[in-house]
Amino acid sequence: MSNFDVAQLAHVELFTPKPEESLKFFTDYMGLQITAREGQSVYLRGYEDFYHHTLKLTEGKEAGLGHSAWRASSPEALERRVVALEKSGYGKGWIDGDLGHGRAYQFATPDGHNQEILWEVDYFQPAEDQKTLLKSRPQKRPLMGVPARRLDHINLMCRDVAKNREFMSEHLGFKLREQIVLNNDEEIGAWMSVSPLVHEVALMNDQTGNSGRFHHIAFWYGYPQHLMDTADIFVENGIQIEAGPGKHGVSQAYFMYVMEPGGNRVELFGDSGYLIFDPDWKPITWRENELDEAIIWYGSPLPNEYFLYGTPDRAVKVPVK
Repeated sequence: MSNFDVAQLAHVELFTPKPEESLKFFTDYMGLQITAREGQSVYLRGYEDFYHHTLKLTEGKEAGLGHSAWRASSPEALERRVVALEKSGYGKGWIDGDLGHGRAYQFATPDGHNQEILWEVDYFQPAEDQKTLLKSRPQKRPLMGVPARRLDHINLMCRDVAKNREFMSEHLGFKLREQIVLNNDEEIGAWMSVSPLVHEVALMNDQTGNSGRFHHIAFWYGYPQHLMDTADIFVENGIQIEAGPGKHGVSQAYFMYVMEPGGNRVELFGDSGYLIFDPDWKPITWRENELDEAIIWYGSPLPNEYFLYGTPDRAVKVPVK
C-alpha cells in the first residue's frame, strides 16, 4: 500500500446535549468561526483552517464523537483506501457528502469509533471585510476570545490499543511516532500521524473497559502566552479547566484541558514541540517506570478523571468478552 494515501485530519463532528452553550464556548472563548448552519448542526473552523469547516457541532442526547474525517491525498488514493477498508471488514459504505465536502466512505475502527475518508472539499471563502493581506492565511485574525488557529488532533479511548494501532497502520498508512508500554508489554498509548506532525490521532487505553469512547479534540492555539491568556478567559467565565497549563513529555507540547459545557473534553495544544521529517523514524517507547515524565514533563499531575472520563460518559466497567 502507499504510505501517503491519507493526507490529514479534515474535520470532526461532536455531539452535545447543550448546543447553545457549546456553541458559545467554541465561538466566544475559542474564537472559532461559524461557516454554516443546517438542521441541528453548526459548522465551524479555526481562522487558519482553509477548509469550509473543521468542527461540526451537532445536537445530541449525550456528548461524544459523531465521526472524524480524513482527507485522502488524491482521488486515486481514496479509491485505494476504500478497497483496503472493505477488505478489512470495518467498512460501512459510501455517503453522498455533507456541507463542505463531497462523497465520503464511512468505516469504523476496531473499537467502534465512526470515521470517514474523502477527497473533495470546499475551501473557505471569506466575506469582503474578513479578507486579509496575508495571503497564506484564509482570513483576518478574529477579534473574539484568544482564537484557536487550527484543528490539530483527536484522542480515541480504546479497549485494545494495539489492535486499533495496527488497523490505523495497515489500512490507512499511519505511522507510529510514540507509545507507552507497560512492563507486561501491554500498549496503553499510541501517538500516530500521516504527516510531520507528531500525531493527528492518539489512542489511549480505556480503563473502564468500554469501547468506542472519545477522549478529546485538540486545537492548536499558537504559543505559551496565548495559552495563559486563554486560561484567564476560561477562569473568568466559569469554564472548567481539568488540567494544565503544563507540558507533555510525549509530543513535547504545552497543553491545557478544559470541559466544554456539553461535556466534551477539549485540549488547547501548542508550541508544537517537534516535527518529524525523518523517513526512517523509529518510534519512541516510554516504559512503565517512565510514565510520569511521558505524561507530564512539568506541571501538576493529571487528575484520575483524565484517565477514566470519556464521552459518552460510561463509568461502569464493562467485562471483556
